[in-house]
Amino acid sequence: MAHSANNTAYLLEQLMGASHLPTLANVALRIAVVLTHWTLRRRSRQALANLTDAQLNDIGISHTQAREEAKRPFWV
Repeated sequence: MAHSANNTAYLLEQLMGASHLPTLANVALRIAVVLTHWTLRRRSRQALANLTDAQLNDIGISHTQAREEAKRPFWV
């Protein structure tokens, strides 16, 4: 599922770089991009919070670092 969300974010960003869009479409597109990034960030932090100590060690992050990152709000 994360793969499709990443793909969606990529496609939305590609659209933003496309030819001129009507103002309302441009605003809607920018909102969609922001919401997609927030969703990805929230899901990533939830996944990070659920990793075991061994998994965290594999990626070089301490339990404390993972907990601090997971506590951050999705908009930051």
